[in-house]
Amino acid sequence: MQDAKPNKGKTAAEAFAERTSGTRRADAARMPGSSVHASLANEIGLRIVRGDYPPGTILPNEAKWSETFDVSRSAVREAIKMLMAKSLLSSRPKIGSWVEPKERWNLLDRDVLAWYATSPDREVFLRTVQEFRHIIEPEASAFAAMRRTDEQMAEISQACREMGEATNLQERTRADTRFHLAILRASGNDLLVPLGVLIESAFDHLFAFTTRELDDLQHAQRLHEAIEKSIRLQRPDAARNAVRKLLANTDSVIKSR
Repeated sequence: MQDAKPNKGKTAAEAFAERTSGTRRADAARMPGSSVHASLANEIGLRIVRGDYPPGTILPNEAKWSETFDVSRSAVREAIKMLMAKSLLSSRPKIGSWVEPKERWNLLDRDVLAWYATSPDREVFLRTVQEFRHIIEPEASAFAAMRRTDEQMAEISQACREMGEATNLQERTRADTRFHLAILRASGNDLLVPLGVLIESAFDHLFAFTTRELDDLQHAQRLHEAIEKSIRLQRPDAARNAVRKLLANTDSVIKSR
């Protein structure tokens, strides 16, 4: 793959920052002063996850990255540190940085999930997220039906309603994600709450894909409403079964594409 080249009138850093901005959530915060090295980390991380640099590959040195993207060596160092923190890279003096095996990557990191979702292994990613949902969501919904507070129920109901009222893909996807995260919070299990926040990006990508591919959005909406109703009426068995029906519907969408 050729290295990125600057667009006319722009540095390479500005060009790849524009190009990669779409892989992050639209409402993601940008820290002042960190845009260059964060964008560089985004570009390198995306290349690693999509297989341009297989595990074991020794990456270009600081000088090469600096020249390629027209950024300072300090920006390169900070980008490499970010990727090491995500366990995509290791580094040693006189050797440089190399790509770690996939099993060491922090796949619960928001950025890594976003890169994974746009990689050639998208189908593997979708199946992986679905398997996670099958393991977690039916029982989380049953617990939510038993433990939810009135405030939590209002949050679940509002997200479900906003799904049905959404006028575009982004609105529906975000409401869909809020719906499922609200159920995890309502389950009352302290471990599920941070886990839900970590996989929020994965939900975003999965729901955006399935919503685009669905032939019958009204059917999908009814499945979500059945979950909402079961939790509202505090019927754990019904909530568990309603989630399983929704997951089966999503499974069929993924398998048919």
